[in-house]
Amino acid sequence: MLNLPNFLTLLRLVAIPFFVIFLGDARYPEALIVFVAAGVTDAVDGAVARLMHSKTTLGAYLDPAADKLLLLTAFVSLGFMNAVPRWLTVVVVSRDVIVVLGYLLLFTMTQEAMEVRPTVAGKASTFFQLTAVTIVLCSLVRPHAVPPFVEHAVFVIAAAMTIVAGLQYVYRGLLWVQYRGGNDGAAPAAR
Repeated sequence: MLNLPNFLTLLRLVAIPFFVIFLGDARYPEALIVFVAAGVTDAVDGAVARLMHSKTTLGAYLDPAADKLLLLTAFVSLGFMNAVPRWLTVVVVSRDVIVVLGYLLLFTMTQEAMEVRPTVAGKASTFFQLTAVTIVLCSLVRPHAVPPFVEHAVFVIAAAMTIVAGLQYVYRGLLWVQYRGGNDGAAPAAR
């Protein structure tokens, strides 16, 4: 069902090609605007779903997928441009590949779908990744707008939170395999 929160999530997906085109054409102000607008839809769609009591199964899968596609696209694109450190791009991409492959492996092994639930570390990881990309885009629009030590600190925090969240998701997946079925297919809360 396409409700308002799911529509906002779809807008985020539609924004991705425009973001890439603007980056490729060195139209950095437009790329920044599109990226920030897409990031805002990430914050708004969840809040609207909770306020309107309109959470859907589609939204539960589509929202994190849209987040990942937006961020992966941004990090890979900016990594190729040497605008973000390659090590950060590798951390972000590797974590998401490991999580997705792990999810597919669990499904293949058990023929059961594990419920996708974000963790606090996962949300913090997404926030710092969005912040890192926004800072880089601001620096592309206006060089030296962000002091290098701030940029580096955000990169390090984003990488650390990405690693912590990745380890937490792997841990939850392993617990789910161990205890599957006893919790209606939902992963036990991470400790």
